[in-house]
Amino acid sequence: MKRFEIIDGLRGYFLVFMLINHLVFAGGYWLVKINHNQLAFVEDAQGFVFLSGLLIGMVYVRKMAKHGYEAGRAAIYSRAFELYRYAMGIVLVALAAQMVLPGAYYVWYNWLGYTTFDDPMRLAAIATFLFQPTFMDILPQYIVYMIFAPMLVKLVIDGKWAYVMIGSLIVWMAGQIGVQKLITDPINTFLMRPDDQGMRTSFNLFGWQIVFYSALVLGALTSLNRIPWTKIFSPENSFIPLAAVSVCLFFLPLRIMTAYGWMPPELAAKFASLEIRTDFSVVYLLNFMAAASLMTWMLIAGPKHPAVWVRKIANALVWVFSIRFLQLLGRHSLHVYVWHVAIVYAVYYFDGRSPELSQFTKAMIAVVGVALLALPALWRERDKFFGTAEDNAPAPRGPNGQTVVAAKATAKASVPATRPRTA
Repeated sequence: MKRFEIIDGLRGYFLVFMLINHLVFAGGYWLVKINHNQLAFVEDAQGFVFLSGLLIGMVYVRKMAKHGYEAGRAAIYSRAFELYRYAMGIVLVALAAQMVLPGAYYVWYNWLGYTTFDDPMRLAAIATFLFQPTFMDILPQYIVYMIFAPMLVKLVIDGKWAYVMIGSLIVWMAGQIGVQKLITDPINTFLMRPDDQGMRTSFNLFGWQIVFYSALVLGALTSLNRIPWTKIFSPENSFIPLAAVSVCLFFLPLRIMTAYGWMPPELAAKFASLEIRTDFSVVYLLNFMAAASLMTWMLIAGPKHPAVWVRKIANALVWVFSIRFLQLLGRHSLHVYVWHVAIVYAVYYFDGRSPELSQFTKAMIAVVGVALLALPALWRERDKFFGTAEDNAPAPRGPNGQTVVAAKATAKASVPATRPRTA
């Protein structure tokens, strides 16, 4: 399998489970419990942000190395501005729907607060990412990280990737002790509105940037052929999987205890300071590093391992991430993410305006929602799947009835059917 295909499958997998986790029903629903986050401090958002950074490094380092820094920076900023339009577009759609749909203001109040078109201060806060409605928060942090991406990609090209990693680690440590509050607390006070909300974010950018930028470095080094992945993650190297499994097994009972409230109070009080999702604290960092290392080893070295049971697990993972539906979603992951927000808000509105639904109905809604995730991806690949009107038109014929192959059609046939890779 090609390198990008397995990454697409992984991104599609994370998108599916992000949707399942983000659907909110009165009384909850059982399907949300079927997720790896029930067994580890590792979530779909972490994987999605990591893979996005990885692809930024893999895709744009080649453009910058080939066409120069200015061209690479322009390409990254163009992509960031495109994503900004999507981020603002979904907010505008939600606010417009709130004006039209009966009771939508009350149903979505916990997610949007008092956010309307007649509050310019709140709209300005949204436009500058200082106020992020619920489930609309991954794209803003992704865009902010892309602002600094060109400079960091250039450092990697110049062989200074270690400086990038050290800087990222220092910023992460600053986020753990709350240095950002020196800036955010005054801004929060300034932006405070009648709904008692000022700044509103789900991710501490100082903490979560280490996920994105570490992946960016790995992706850039990969494209520059500076990482011998098959040597590092080889069947003979048993230290990496052993260490990764050990760390994951250490956190497994702790995750279960915190999920079900079984942790003793004195232990819970100390552990809570190390397990802050918003800051991507040390528990999340270590558990994610272990899980990511184990997954990488299984995908690269696992299929060649002499042990049959290891090969079976590795081949099962490869099969899952080879599912065409997941790869379709992954190829257009950021567009699918925006669409998933619309699905989540629509389901929440429907649930809020209906009597409490049965568990079966909730599960079926989730299944339908997962199927609907493919709509923007299918639309973007409509030429590949359905062809164009020009493709389906009968070929012109000459005076003797023979088919005439136009030069335009011949040129078109030489162009690959798939769209160019975007990060």
